[in-house]
Amino acid sequence: MQFSINAKDKQSKARAGEIITAHGNILTPAFMPVGTAGTVKATHQRELKNDVHAQIILGNTYHLYLRPGLKILEEAGGLHRFMNWNLPLLTDSGGYQVYSLADTRKIKEEGVSFTSHIDGSKHFFSPEYAVDIQRIIGADIIMAFDECTPYPCEHNYAKKSMEMTHRWLKRCCNRFDETEGKYGYDQTLFPIVQGSVYKDLRIQSAEAIAAEQLEGNAIGGLSVGEPAEMMYEMTEQVCSILPEEKPRYLMGAGTPANILECIALGIDMFDCVMPSRNARNGMLFTGEGIINIRNEKWKGDLSELDPEGTCFVDHDYSKAYLRHLVISKEILGAQIATLHNLSFYLHLVSDARKKIEEGSFFEWKNRMVKKLITRL
Repeated sequence: MQFSINAKDKQSKARAGEIITAHGNILTPAFMPVGTAGTVKATHQRELKNDVHAQIILGNTYHLYLRPGLKILEEAGGLHRFMNWNLPLLTDSGGYQVYSLADTRKIKEEGVSFTSHIDGSKHFFSPEYAVDIQRIIGADIIMAFDECTPYPCEHNYAKKSMEMTHRWLKRCCNRFDETEGKYGYDQTLFPIVQGSVYKDLRIQSAEAIAAEQLEGNAIGGLSVGEPAEMMYEMTEQVCSILPEEKPRYLMGAGTPANILECIALGIDMFDCVMPSRNARNGMLFTGEGIINIRNEKWKGDLSELDPEGTCFVDHDYSKAYLRHLVISKEILGAQIATLHNLSFYLHLVSDARKKIEEGSFFEWKNRMVKKLITRL
């Protein structure tokens, strides 16, 4: 993997760059739609490429490991071929599921034992096995195994968890170095900064992760319920330590406003289930603010979903029609809403890149954030 910075904003830490992978190039800032189980819900791969213009999407190690399983994925030649996606892929390590499956898992130094949410079967992930699984899945960028601490958590717990994540990282790096990709192309391993919302821990973790000198770096354990200002404070602190010449990935964040604010702090890559999950519940993101399409006020509104044209997709659907579909629980409603939201997110980061290149990002960002948080 290679990364270059093509432009920087003079009034913030925002930068426009490019990541080169075996399956294509990624212009940054970049938003990555989440394809948990080998699919971005309610969206065809053709739409992701041609309408949404996604440059990279995510797969989820935990879910893909359980279903369809490693045997099928390996026989298929990896996730790219299995799902017919010839652009870059990133996989998480399963560490977030360690966080989210609190009732069915046990964490120890060796790794994490957990119970499948599908059939109750018992499984165990070690840092080494997490790397092995991601070798089989075959993503271009894979993540080191970590523990994502909840919010809130005590300083002592966050410290012990962070230190274990650092020890797990050493084991991930060793396994990564002693193995090779299975499908004829290189993969890249990203470590993950942890430390909850404690400044001293975030500094310590960022320094430890930077010292590994890997090709990119991720920030985890944020956007898990903490106030946005805390997320920004921790992100800013970490970005001041992580090497500038390598891409920075903020995991799991967030709203359109969160993304613009964190681009200004120096983040290059984002992912979040929000645009697709919220779409299925009737929430639309637009250039003028947030719409709950289920509200009665849109029942007779025949105007376009986003008259300002802040999406790649040329929608031929009105608010009234989409509301009708959503209220009627028609599958097409989820499809249109998801396509709209994903398109909006991708258009937003594309616009951010253009503004960085033009030298007008900071003022544009401040204007846009005020609109993006407005409820229409």
